[in-house]
Order: sequence, then structure tokens, then C-alpha cells
Amino acid sequence: MADKEDAKIESAYAHTRKSLIAKLDNWEDQRTWDDFYKTYWKLIYAVGLKAGLRSDEAFDVVQETILSIAKQSKKKMYDPEKGSFKSWLMNMTRWRINDQFRKRKKDTAMSIGEWDDEGQKTSAVERVEDPQSGALERLWDIEWKNNLADAALAKVKSQVSPKQYQIFDCYVIREWNASKVQSRLGVSMSQVYLAKHRVGKILKKELAKLEEDAG
Repeated sequence: MADKEDAKIESAYAHTRKSLIAKLDNWEDQRTWDDFYKTYWKLIYAVGLKAGLRSDEAFDVVQETILSIAKQSKKKMYDPEKGSFKSWLMNMTRWRINDQFRKRKKDTAMSIGEWDDEGQKTSAVERVEDPQSGALERLWDIEWKNNLADAALAKVKSQVSPKQYQIFDCYVIREWNASKVQSRLGVSMSQVYLAKHRVGKILKKELAKLEEDAG
């Protein structure tokens, strides 16, 4: 069942990415936007789901958020001096999530939120607790950290051999003991420690770069 769901998500990801890149066709530096999509789509998608959206709606949020960011970036609407990119991306995502709830006019249980004190719409996730308690902010922080780790690992995977990554995945991420890694993967103890050191060093570098880029 999980495999079918993963395949469905992967298919939707590929379709959304293809559609997005097609819309960016006339813009400069398309490769950069492709890389941006690969880095942040899981974050936006995960927050959309946990806010109460269906999978298809969450993918709509992914595409609409990134398209909106791309358009605004051409107008230089993001100002680093006014706040972090992390917070800016959260607000861009929040607005697109709200758009999806507004489309659910026939579903009263998941319809649009109420106006808050500042005249802003609130989504379902923000109405779980008092709007001032920062429910969405806490959710975003958790998913942000998870996404940075996943994005860094994806970048690392392309820089090391499949075998070294497999050793690192089993020994460090899955936390198998060294003996189990040796017997299951048919490698020596020195290979285990070498993979841990080499892949770990690259991972630390990629994490630092992602954190720096995100401000």
C-alpha cells in the first residue's frame, strides 16, 4: 500500500515539475528554478498536507507557490533586510494554502477560515490553536529542518558512489551497528568508517550551504 502511495506521489511530483518548468520556459536561468523546486517542493507539499489539504491540492500549492515566488523574484519583491527567506517562503505557502481552502466552498468543514485581528485569512492549521500561538510557525519549523536534511542528502547522493551512500545510510541514518553493516553489505570495517567520514563531511557542507542560501 505504501509503495503504491509513494509511486502516486512520485508521479504527481514529476507531472507538477514538468508543468512548472514549462511555465518557466521563457525565463532566464531555468536550471536554477528546477533546482529550487527539487529543494523545496517536499517542504511545501508536507505543510500543505498537514494543514488539511488533499494530495492533489497540496501539489497545486507547490506549483502555485513556486510560480508566485519566481514572478516576484523578477520584481525583487523579497527583501532580505525585512526578514529571513524561511519566513517569507512560509508566508507565500500560507497564502496558497488559504487559496485552496477558499476553493472548498461546498465543504463547510474545511472551508475558509475567519478573519484574524490583522484582517488576514487563517487556514485550518492555524485554527487548531489560538492564532497567536503560532501553530503554523511550529509546523513550518519542524518541516523546514526535515526538508533541509533531505535536500542535503539528495545533493550528497549525487557526489558519492552508490556503495558509499548505502553504507552511510545504513550506518548513520538507519543506525545499524558496524557489524550488521559489514555482514549485510559485504564490506570491511575500514569501508564503513571511511564512508561515515567522507559522506558525513560532504553532508555537513551541503547543510551549511542550504542554511546560508536560505538566510
